[in-house]
Amino acid sequence: MIGRRLKGARSASGYSLRALSDIIDNKVSAQAIGKYERNEDMPRSSVLLALARALNISVDFLMSADELELEGVEFRKSASSSVKEIASIEAKTLNRVEKYLAVESLLNLSSQEWDAPREAPYWASEPRDAEDAARNLRASWQLGQDPIPMLSELLEERGIKVMSLDVDRVDGLAAKVRRRDKHSARVIMIRRHTWAERKRFSLAHELGHMVLKVGVGYDPERAANRFAGAFLIPAEVLRQEIGARRTDISIGELIGLKRRFGVSIQALTYRCKDLEIITQATFGHLFKIYSDRGWRSEPFEEPHSMPWDREEPMRFQRLCFRALSEGLIGLSRAAELLEIRVKELEERLDVVA
Repeated sequence: MIGRRLKGARSASGYSLRALSDIIDNKVSAQAIGKYERNEDMPRSSVLLALARALNISVDFLMSADELELEGVEFRKSASSSVKEIASIEAKTLNRVEKYLAVESLLNLSSQEWDAPREAPYWASEPRDAEDAARNLRASWQLGQDPIPMLSELLEERGIKVMSLDVDRVDGLAAKVRRRDKHSARVIMIRRHTWAERKRFSLAHELGHMVLKVGVGYDPERAANRFAGAFLIPAEVLRQEIGARRTDISIGELIGLKRRFGVSIQALTYRCKDLEIITQATFGHLFKIYSDRGWRSEPFEEPHSMPWDREEPMRFQRLCFRALSEGLIGLSRAAELLEIRVKELEERLDVVA
């Protein structure tokens, strides 16, 4: 039955039942589509094809018997995000995960369990625990103390499905994808069109949600933020760079550190405060400067930021290109999977060639 998949695809597209009916030229009514979603009726083939085209999905996708469900969803989002927006983002994420897993299946790739550290989840009841968790995860993954050049690629290498979506007011999402008769997959979604330093922090923040078990009395968002700062900017390296105590620090010095660690000036300033390298008074003074310069308001972008595509996850696109090259899918199917037009796909293939 197509009910759950149809409703998910419609939610992901942001259409109401009436709007979807209008888009397919009222081949069936909104009430009829509602019945399809509740599995009370099944559309005839011409309506099924029209629905698939309107929602930019395949008929095979709608008819698939695979049952996937997001569990343990954690968001990094604005307080103003509505329930409808959250539901749409969850639906978009689930649809993208299904496509990702379908391409892996086409290529006979095992969708392995993610490389969770043996000690995880790490218990965190205070900031020091989040610091220790980040240090232990780096050790488990043998990352040393160096800055991580491409965090999205690292996470995909470790078996986490990373994807970016065009969303507003949500920077990231982490979840487990439950699959019938198979092990669960892990997914992190990040906001596509935002500067790369913000993406990197969102990725590390969502990773924190995946590996931490936060005790009562310690806010999970604060714990994930502390983990992210420690994972991206190891304490020992930062102290070597700027010293254990500072009475002041210049914007120019922070920009240099920003380039080294691939994080924002604001994240660096928080990290310096958390490690007591600077005082609360210095922290407040710096953030007043950031506010005066507009860095604390949307889109939060600072000077000397990396472009948004520097931290784009690319594995799914590579898999689609591979499936296309091996003749397992055609151009139109590859474009559908990547959610782009065939012409844009041809341009991407030409650039790669």
